[in-house]
Order: sequence, then structure tokens, then C-alpha cells
Amino acid sequence: MHQHLFIAAALFLALHAPALCQRAGTTEPREGAQCSPPLTPETRRELEARLLEARARFESSPNDVEAIIWLGRRTAYLGRFDEAIAVYTKGIAKFPAAARLYRHRGHRYLTVRRFDLAIKDLKRAAKLVQGKPDEIEPDGLPNARGIPTSTLQSNIWYHLGLAHYLVGDFKNALKAYRECLKVSKNPDMLAATTHWLYMTLRRLNREAEARKTLAPITDEMDIIENRDYHRLLLMYQGKISPEALLEEAAKGGSALSFPSVGYGVGNWYLYNGRRAEALQLFRKILEGPQCSSFGFIAAEAEIKRSRPASN
Repeated sequence: MHQHLFIAAALFLALHAPALCQRAGTTEPREGAQCSPPLTPETRRELEARLLEARARFESSPNDVEAIIWLGRRTAYLGRFDEAIAVYTKGIAKFPAAARLYRHRGHRYLTVRRFDLAIKDLKRAAKLVQGKPDEIEPDGLPNARGIPTSTLQSNIWYHLGLAHYLVGDFKNALKAYRECLKVSKNPDMLAATTHWLYMTLRRLNREAEARKTLAPITDEMDIIENRDYHRLLLMYQGKISPEALLEEAAKGGSALSFPSVGYGVGNWYLYNGRRAEALQLFRKILEGPQCSSFGFIAAEAEIKRSRPASN
């Protein structure tokens, strides 16, 4: 029983948490870096078994979009992002109007730092779902309550906003996050979307608008997965100090929180005129192993933009 729970917990981290990069301990941006999840032998065997199941399903039904998507997802969960992208690319060749394929390929283009291609895919996905009802996206492994917290459309807009944000195009990031907010129907997605929307508005020096986005955020929100984003939002409201939040993340027993919390705090330092502290914190994030987390990728982008352009 205990072994089963251990494997389940490890699988949850592998599927939901950021993968860990093979090249830790450097603050150099790692565009296109391949990341390898830190899997126990038992967990790796379990993920590989699930990948074999997904491959068997695909081979028996090669024209089933669902089978293509799960083959790509299961491949990516093992850190094989380029292979996953290739799976989606072949699927798109067969089904050029399948929004979900562009959504998932766009996500993995973000992981490998091909932001221009991510933007192209996610814009295409957004166009394909325009005017259509939204749909729940199943999790690779259910959370503790077995309740999926995101939808196809919220994921499309969320990742498109992030792609624009990562290249410093905050105006288009704002447009995407505004659309994402419209389809963020539960506390988890509301917290995640509001966090990036708030940061985007602050980077655009629209502080009053940013403050208004915090109105629906309360201490008692029923958060299942996005606790770090929720805590950051409470920090933006002045209920938690940035230093206390960093300490909380560092002592929380999970290395998974630090890139998210660290980037949010570092970004807060940045738009509050504390640039040196911001860059120091971004560099600290890059010393860690979480190279596929959005906080890590965003910190990496900030460091890259902070350097003078070469002649």
C-alpha cells in the first residue's frame, strides 16, 4: 500500500511538476535545452509502461486524434520533448484543423524555448476554437481530488499569453490573458491567470488596472493545485511580504515552488525599482534544476534581456 502511494506521488510530480534539467548549476540561458525528469526506477518503469500503452493505442488507431495526443503527452512526460513535438507535427499533417494538436505542440515549443513557433501554433489553436464551446482537458494523472482544473481554451490562451510575455511582448500577452480570464472558471485557473495578468499589467506600468484584477482574490479560495500563484496574489495584495514568501517557498520542503514564487517576487522587485535584487533572484532560480518550469523559463528570459545587445 505504501509503495503504491509512493509511486503515485512520484508520478504526480513527474506529470504535473516541471521536469528537471540535466544541466543544473549554471545561470546561462538554455534555449532548446532538453530536460530530464528526476524519476525513480519504479516511476520511470510506470511512465514507460503508460507510454507503451499509449503507443499501442496509437498503432491500433493511427487516425484517432485522442490517441495521437496521448502518445505525445506520454512521450513528453519522460522529458522527450522533441519526440513529442514530432508526434504532434505528424498528427497535424493528418488533422490540420485539430486545435488540440496545436495547443499541445505550442506548449512543448515553449518548453524547448522556440517561442515564435509556440505563438504561431497557439494563435492557430485560438482561431480554430473561436465560437465553439469550451471543453475540460483531462489530466495525465488526476490531482488529489480527481478534479481537472483547466480547459482547452484556458490552456490555449494561458500558453499564448506566456509565449508573448517571454519575448517581452506585454501588449499581446495582455490581450491573451484577458481572453484567458474569460474562460478561467474555477479558483485554480482564476489564480493562475490573474497572477500572469497582474504581472503583465505591472510591466506595462498600468498599476491601477493591475490592482483591480486582485479584487476577486481572497484568502479562502479553494485552491487545489496553484497554491504558489495564490500566495503570490496575496503578496500583491500586501497580505504577505515578498521576503516571507521566499522564505516560505525555501522551507516548504518542495523545490518545485521556488521557480514560481522566486520569479513572481523577482518580477515584483523589478517593477518596483529593485532591479539588482530582481536579477540576483533570477540568477538564483537558474542555479536550480527546474529548467522546464515557467518561472525558470521566465527568469532565463529576463537575464537574457538584461544583457547589452552584441554588435
